[in-house]
Amino acid sequence: MDLCIDATAGNGRPAAVARFWAEALGLTVSGAGGEDAKLSPPEGGAPALTVWVNAVPEEIAAKSRVHLDLCLPGGDPAPLLAAGATLVRAADAGRPWHVLEDPDGIALCVFAPTDVPGDGPSELGVYELVVDASDATALATWWADRTGATVHHHPVRPFVWLEGAAGFPFQRWEFNPVPEAKTHKNRIHWDVTLVDADVDALVAAGATLLREPAPDGRWWILADPEGNEFCAFPP
Repeated sequence: MDLCIDATAGNGRPAAVARFWAEALGLTVSGAGGEDAKLSPPEGGAPALTVWVNAVPEEIAAKSRVHLDLCLPGGDPAPLLAAGATLVRAADAGRPWHVLEDPDGIALCVFAPTDVPGDGPSELGVYELVVDASDATALATWWADRTGATVHHHPVRPFVWLEGAAGFPFQRWEFNPVPEAKTHKNRIHWDVTLVDADVDALVAAGATLLREPAPDGRWWILADPEGNEFCAFPP
């Protein structure tokens, strides 16, 4: 349904993060209460993506296990650097993508379009949502079963990705194997719309219920089998 990005409260950082991601994703910023912000498609644009920037009290304590990969003309990160990003690693022959951080330190990668199927983005815009995983195939399969997606394996590299997830707004959803386990709350998470509001079915399938809907809310907070937080909304 939506994508949510945490930003450390105070010192104007949530506002800087909101401006940066609005520029990066071609969205417009509106207030959502306090330091929070809502990023929406421009008026008349396709309602493919809504991003919420949520002010949180804690600083980043570890690498986020969820990040976005973007495809820009020529793979040039200059527009994002001008918008407030920091270059962490420049592209090289072995890893032809730039690694950046947003104004609050959340990583993102910038690719150039390629004509090689499966080896990179073919369209400009958000290329993929990337999730680090201890068992990438198992976690990708779990989400494929929940969303009607198909699982794809690279012929050489160890990552897997999903295509065709219901309502998914990006080119693909990648799961990348990493050796370390999850230890901190993700700074990026996704929201889903339930087909029939059956949270018990998600829990029975392996999700963990973290919080029932608050008195003034209507969504559940859950975690997938590797602890990645997501919010579930009724139909």
